[in-house]
Amino acid sequence: MTAALDLSPAPGAAPPRQRVLAQARGEIDVLMRNLEQLLVAVVLPALVLVGLVEADSPDLGSAARVDVLTPGVLALALISSAFTGQAIQTGFDRRYGVLRMLGSTPLGRSGLLAAKAIAALTVLGVQVVLLGGLGLALGWRPRPLGLVPALVYLVVGAAAFVALGLLVAGTMRAEAVLAVANLVWVLLLAGSAVVVPASVMPAPLDAIAKYLPSGALGEGLRAALEHGRLAVVPLVVLLAWLAAAAALVARTFRWS
Repeated sequence: MTAALDLSPAPGAAPPRQRVLAQARGEIDVLMRNLEQLLVAVVLPALVLVGLVEADSPDLGSAARVDVLTPGVLALALISSAFTGQAIQTGFDRRYGVLRMLGSTPLGRSGLLAAKAIAALTVLGVQVVLLGGLGLALGWRPRPLGLVPALVYLVVGAAAFVALGLLVAGTMRAEAVLAVANLVWVLLLAGSAVVVPASVMPAPLDAIAKYLPSGALGEGLRAALEHGRLAVVPLVVLLAWLAAAAALVARTFRWS
């Protein structure tokens, strides 16, 4: 006689790593299908890179323009996917009840933050390949010694901007999140030393910009990829923003 199959679900939740990876796969799928966010994440940074490399201003000193601008455009692309894309996606997930459903699962806030950081890093990998390839085609020659420090900045920067995106998405209405996320992207592009060095910006922006998370990310990537070194101060600034944003998310994030 054949034994009866037991089709009842096994008790208990999946291991934390499995839960986070499953959520990250869903996040990646949504991000890659969103054509509007892909435009902001890849096409607009590419246009910024080509436009500024071919332009005569601002004056970036004696270094090759493409060597100065490509790290900054990579930082801009990170902000596009980790902050703008994640904030908008999470804001509308919250509006339509998706986050409320996730809040009833064992994933939790820390699991959601980890999954979104993994998704942002995955999308960022695609951005780095595409925009880095464009930079190389334009003559960019990054310092090999700076590749590891640059990776450190990309990982910490992704975590910091995902946390900032969740802070916006978890405290505002979806329509406000859409407006704020895109406005912040434009303001950071224009005045935060993310694409161009703080040294070429007018006072007092030059002094303020390097202490913004976007300015710290841009300055850190330029130090790594243009000069082959790990700049400590920008890294400390990024870590401070990450810690502050994560703490605020834990206190204020609303699932519905």
